[in-house]
Amino acid sequence: MRRRGRVWARRAAAVAWGLAVLTGCGGSPAAPAQDAAAPGAHTPPPPPSRAVVTALPADGAQDVPPEGPVRVTAAQGRLVTVRLADARGAELPGTIAPDGATWKPDGPLPLGTAYTLDAVAEDDQGQRAAQHSAFSTMARAHTFVAFFTPEDGSTVGVGMPVSLRFSRPITDRAAVEKAVQVSADPPVPVAAHWFGNQRLDVRPQQYWAAGTKVTVALRLKDVQGAPGEFGTQTKDLHFTVGRAQVSTVDLDAHTLTVRAGQGGKVVRVLKVSGGSHDHSTYRGVMVVSEKYKVTRMNSQTVGMGDEYDIKDVPHAMRLTNSGTFVHGNYWADPGVFGTANTSHGCIGLVDTKGGASKDSPAGWLFEHTIPGDVLEVKASAGDFVPPQNGLNGWNVPWEQWVAGSALGPAAGPAVGSAPGPAAGPASGPVSGPVPGSAAGPAAGPAAGPAAQ
Repeated sequence: MRRRGRVWARRAAAVAWGLAVLTGCGGSPAAPAQDAAAPGAHTPPPPPSRAVVTALPADGAQDVPPEGPVRVTAAQGRLVTVRLADARGAELPGTIAPDGATWKPDGPLPLGTAYTLDAVAEDDQGQRAAQHSAFSTMARAHTFVAFFTPEDGSTVGVGMPVSLRFSRPITDRAAVEKAVQVSADPPVPVAAHWFGNQRLDVRPQQYWAAGTKVTVALRLKDVQGAPGEFGTQTKDLHFTVGRAQVSTVDLDAHTLTVRAGQGGKVVRVLKVSGGSHDHSTYRGVMVVSEKYKVTRMNSQTVGMGDEYDIKDVPHAMRLTNSGTFVHGNYWADPGVFGTANTSHGCIGLVDTKGGASKDSPAGWLFEHTIPGDVLEVKASAGDFVPPQNGLNGWNVPWEQWVAGSALGPAAGPAVGSAPGPAAGPASGPVSGPVPGSAAGPAAGPAAGPAAQ
């Protein structure tokens, strides 16, 4: 059983006073009062305590890191009470070891704070020794924050992961991962996976069940992510998984089949034109991350020179950070949709100029799509999408995904134990070789709209 080392200021004062009595007022309680005052009478004081108390940091220390070292040890005795308090008297919890030999705080200390540390130990004769120390933690440090997807309060599709991008590189991934908790209602196990040192994604094994409510608790404040780098956030985020919609794109058949609901009922089949032989569309599971009613697509943003610059691409839905979209196309020959792949890598559908039409194939898909909806893209040729390129971690097999946690395969922010009904990829993740795992590069900022 652990003993908690906490004592109030008045008790500390009483202890100090008691020590003064023991060392300065001696005398046997059984002795008559007149004997104590008799001329020449002398009673030797009790022996000093053999207990030796040592406190770290040393008295007067400044710029102490939040993680210490802050500790108290007792030799030839046992710690009785330890009190660590800030200038306002607020105590920080700590724990005395079962053998009474050591004490340490239960967690890191807040930055830029002055503390007093008072400890009392007792030897085998019941004599007490005390130690006082005053110090302050470092007031100035580099800080980091997490930018998060999806937005707080949003409603998303079943493929939306929790994705955190940190403002500074993280070297202590375990400490940071431990400070991120993801819970779902109904409960379903989830696991975290690092893409490089600045991105952490969390997802379940299969797609979320429609109607799931997800909470993300960020407890990054004062967590040291790297030497001298401390988190600043304490925040709760909430999002809701809307209706299930998982579509299949068959680039060989030039079709996009929209399926909805748990059973994957076919809602509509649309004709598409994917990437040409020279600019093939990625294969794999891709998640819609953003929507633009009208946007500009410029080939220079993806290193294709001056091949195109279309200032008013309608009904554009982002699938990768590098510029893959499913979008409307009003400039191509309508005959290519459903028959040929002619784009620079995007998936195009028939549309009208301006993005006002809700009746065109692209307009209809735009109106019936939310961020987090899934497109499973299949083809006989073409590269597989890197899982860190966009919100596309579904292309990492589950065992490999769990192995990308800094807390080990049995750890991570898992919640619950009974998986809820999940939509899941129709036949498992559509994947080939999986680049960009835990040791791979983190995805950078999303590139501008890129391809036709």
